[in-house]
Amino acid sequence: MGRADARRAQAQDSRRAGKSGGIRGLFTWKKLLGAFFGIVLLGMGAFGALYLYVDVPAANAMAERQSNVYKYSDGTVLARTGKVNRQIIDLAEVPKKVQHAFVAAENKSFYKDQGVDLKGTTRALFNTVSGKGKQGGSTITQQYVKNYYLTQDPTVSRKLQELVISLKVDQKQSKDEILAGYINTAYYGRGASGIQAAAQAYYGVDAKDLNVSQGAYLASVLQAPSQYDWNSATPTGKKLVKERWAYTLRNMVEMKWLSPSEKAGLEFPAPQKPKPAQGLEGQRGYLVEAANRELEKQGVTEQDREAGGWTFTLTVDKKRQKALEESVDDQLESKLDREGNKIDAGVQAGATSVDPKTGKVVALYGGEDYIKHYISNATRQDYQPASTFKPLVLASALENESTTQDGSLIGLNTIYDGTSKRPVVGSDTPFNPQNEDGRSYGPISVQKAMNSSVNSVFAQMIVDVTPAKAKETALALGVPDKNFPERPAVSLGTMNASTWDMAGAYATLDNHGRKVTPHIVQAAEHRDRTVTPEKPKREQAISRASADTVTKALTGVVDAGSGSAANTSAYDAAGKTGTSEDNKSAWFAGYTPELTTVVALFGEGDGGRKQVSLTGTANSGRANGGGFPARIWADYTLGALGGGSDKTFDLQDVESGEVPAPPTPSNTPSEEPTETEEPTPSDKPSESPSETTPTETPTTPAPPTSSPPPTTAPPTTPEIPPLPGEGDGRPGERPGGNGAPPQ
Repeated sequence: MGRADARRAQAQDSRRAGKSGGIRGLFTWKKLLGAFFGIVLLGMGAFGALYLYVDVPAANAMAERQSNVYKYSDGTVLARTGKVNRQIIDLAEVPKKVQHAFVAAENKSFYKDQGVDLKGTTRALFNTVSGKGKQGGSTITQQYVKNYYLTQDPTVSRKLQELVISLKVDQKQSKDEILAGYINTAYYGRGASGIQAAAQAYYGVDAKDLNVSQGAYLASVLQAPSQYDWNSATPTGKKLVKERWAYTLRNMVEMKWLSPSEKAGLEFPAPQKPKPAQGLEGQRGYLVEAANRELEKQGVTEQDREAGGWTFTLTVDKKRQKALEESVDDQLESKLDREGNKIDAGVQAGATSVDPKTGKVVALYGGEDYIKHYISNATRQDYQPASTFKPLVLASALENESTTQDGSLIGLNTIYDGTSKRPVVGSDTPFNPQNEDGRSYGPISVQKAMNSSVNSVFAQMIVDVTPAKAKETALALGVPDKNFPERPAVSLGTMNASTWDMAGAYATLDNHGRKVTPHIVQAAEHRDRTVTPEKPKREQAISRASADTVTKALTGVVDAGSGSAANTSAYDAAGKTGTSEDNKSAWFAGYTPELTTVVALFGEGDGGRKQVSLTGTANSGRANGGGFPARIWADYTLGALGGGSDKTFDLQDVESGEVPAPPTPSNTPSEEPTETEEPTPSDKPSESPSETTPTETPTTPAPPTSSPPPTTAPPTTPEIPPLPGEGDGRPGERPGGNGAPPQ
């Protein structure tokens, strides 16, 4: 090798040595270790700054949103309201072993850790950065923080926030508080958020009634709600959830929360089939609406309810509610052609059924469907109760010991002049109502006048009592003061009232005059507040003798009068029919010793903006109170009483009254006949004359020998029309005008 080659070789060796020495000098172990600790310190500093910077935020909007649950009297769910199906409950309501099942499934070290799993969080962060999506591994505390304070977004910033907030929450809250928050905010599938809603959705029970096997399933399903729902899972999904369930139980044994023998005795708890959400369709909306109206009076405002978390238990009996709905369907809806018949399209039914001893509303029918017809026909007060008011006129006469114009004490045997269009005597307001079909009865007892709903008798009776006193009695019994003038025409029920109102009045009669106020809320409970509904006052509205005498009169209506469609040997019944002017409403109000129910039909036109005639309903002619309402009432009562009852009315001190000599009937001619109000009931509605004949034939009973001197017959005078507005409360109309007379 030449000298030049040697120098070149030496130069190359020098360059290689220099290069090698430079790399080794840069990446020495000391430098690498220093860099590592520097990065760690920077990370710790950054995390410390993050820890100081990130505060525990307020709960997110969805975390605290709850539903309200409305229940039947037996505790079964009637309806849920609210956008989120959740009820937050205290941890103490969840059985201890069910609590442990959730810890065993999700985070065995929960009671000992500091609220975070660094390894799991690091893995989740790496998968998020690398685009591999969600990854498990979070503690119960972290999952609670994510559900309650943050969002479900799989971002790095959210994971870092979750880590910091979890550490802080673990320091500030107890483990029980964290576990309660977790099981109350988690989503379990089937639209259920929180363990209470999940227990109902999967097993039809409250969380407090879950067993350990069911609890282990709910804890398992949290991992993949849609995949692990037993009723919709694939064979693979079923296999996986069973394995998860068994894994949870093994962990419970390992943690000594469950003995091996207990585990061995457990079977996989297949959940019930999913049920549709119980919203406000059908009758549910009407029941919820009635409850909400009552809750307002009890101090639970709409704002309170909107916050959610309430459990409202109603007085409604699930079986009787079903019986009422079926009776309306069978006796009315099945006969209507709502699509092809204009009259049928406007027919609305309403009913309220009350326990006369307690005032509890046990069943209510608000209409065809709350979603289709939001106005409740059970509580609406825009129609007239018509002749269902006549018993209250009699009640007032008895309560005030009123007498006829000749001074005879009024009772069931007292004789009145039943001449149609007979002008009332003794009133400053002229009134001469027409009877059904313009029929005159001549001298007739109060009992028979009640049976046949004779307008002229009760028009005179309210004058004998005075309209002011009759109104006072009616208000005491529960009739609202709506369009209630103190005039003779109110004897025909021209004020406004609902089936709810009239059920209260008739229940008071049924309860021997002791006031019955219908109510539908049994309990109102919230985890932060419990409202005990105010108990209605039970004072004596009228005397027992007065109430029992009216009951005696109303048994005659059912046994031998216009309410015979409600007559059956299966129970003892009293009741009264009613049909308002122009047949715009038809009623049957009746009771047994155990149950008071009022059923009504309303003619509704122009989308509910006006009242129309019911005549022609189901092509049956005049739809009066003795027809559809009485048949619905009878069918429902039979079902509600379980096929009948052997209880009878316990009536005391029934007032017979004084029986004067019969007066000479007035010679006042009747004008053109109108449609008959109360037909003789039959199983099939008919327009034939035989079915529209009054049930009561005129008789002239001979006065008893002990009768007082004959009364003076009313003078034969020209007919005096009532003042404007005397009819149904609207100017220029009167009972018996262009339409059929109120009965």
